[in-house]
Amino acid sequence: MAARRVALKAVDWVAFAERVPPNQKGMFNALKSRSDAISAKMTTLPESPAVIDWSFYKSAVAKAGMVDDFEKKFKALQIPAPVDTHTAAIDGQEVESNKGAQAYIEASKARIAQYEQELAKFQNMIPFDQMTIEDLNDTFPETKLDKVKYPYWPHKPIADL
Repeated sequence: MAARRVALKAVDWVAFAERVPPNQKGMFNALKSRSDAISAKMTTLPESPAVIDWSFYKSAVAKAGMVDDFEKKFKALQIPAPVDTHTAAIDGQEVESNKGAQAYIEASKARIAQYEQELAKFQNMIPFDQMTIEDLNDTFPETKLDKVKYPYWPHKPIADL
């Protein structure tokens, strides 16, 4: 049973190691070694607990009825398995993370398309050494001078001299 439990919760350590940042490799190695140690210990445990020989204890214990009482209490003892309460929360975080990753991928694709348009614009424009001022203003409208705000640029008015 122990081996079956370990097999159900197997971790893909190679894929996990690919996602670990370089500054956290030490913590990752410590986690992996601790997980391996726990897995090795669980595989050494038997599938079921050792059977208690109650007849031996009945013959060895002097007080009558004590072993019968222990046997009855032991058989009535039920240890509940712990309930997994965190897997649902982790799965929810994974879904949210995947949604965020998909949104980032879509935004990145939009940025890539925009950058490809800009690259095509730069590849198809006239070389700078052959441009006129009008060509420059058409290609890059942000470079066009504002004659209303700066009527005398690049010269200063005579009154300011």
